[in-house]
Amino acid sequence: MDGTLYDSMGNHADSWARLCREEGIDCTRDEFFLYEGRTGASTIDLLIQRQWGRHATDQEKERMYRKKTEYFNQLPEVGPMPGARRLLEEMKEIGLGRVIVTGSGQASLLDRLQKDFPGAFSAEMMVTSRNVTKGKPHPEPYIRGMQMAGVSPSHALAVENAPLGVESASRAGVFTVGLTTGPVPAAELYEAGAAIVYPSMEAFAEDFHILMFNLLTTSAE
Repeated sequence: MDGTLYDSMGNHADSWARLCREEGIDCTRDEFFLYEGRTGASTIDLLIQRQWGRHATDQEKERMYRKKTEYFNQLPEVGPMPGARRLLEEMKEIGLGRVIVTGSGQASLLDRLQKDFPGAFSAEMMVTSRNVTKGKPHPEPYIRGMQMAGVSPSHALAVENAPLGVESASRAGVFTVGLTTGPVPAAELYEAGAAIVYPSMEAFAEDFHILMFNLLTTSAE
């Protein structure tokens, strides 16, 4: 969702960086583009392990993620990613089911989906940090998504813009499209398992019908 449907990763990175400064944790802003897809608790645990050589407590995870969410909500509201609405319309046109698979659990973004993309998603077709035990890069989020949709990996397509998400989908056996909508280079998405990488959501939406035709033709051979 972040970095694919919404141009929101900059705000997430700013919020994480502010939290780290206040907590005395060393970080760079751009590193959070690499952690995209992790649950908040997992990100906090990673940061604390790196800084102090121990696991984060449940209390720290809850307190710090609550602060990070507050900082995110204080920033200007982000808009839909250019090309996202077109892509979803293309998917609906050909009868392709749609499942959100996100590491986020922030209601502020989840609640906007119906307003910004009316009819594109149903409430029961969302995998969030609240209903997985292992977040990205583990394949569980995409396995859960395919279970919700009632499809096998050979009948699924994933769209991701971060290495952890690409790895999660790829490990689940899904044909994965990478998008370079942030500072992460295309080479890292390919290395994580992307089958093809586009320079933007708009470029992917433009090419979507051709890609689907090629995939369907190949699977029929």
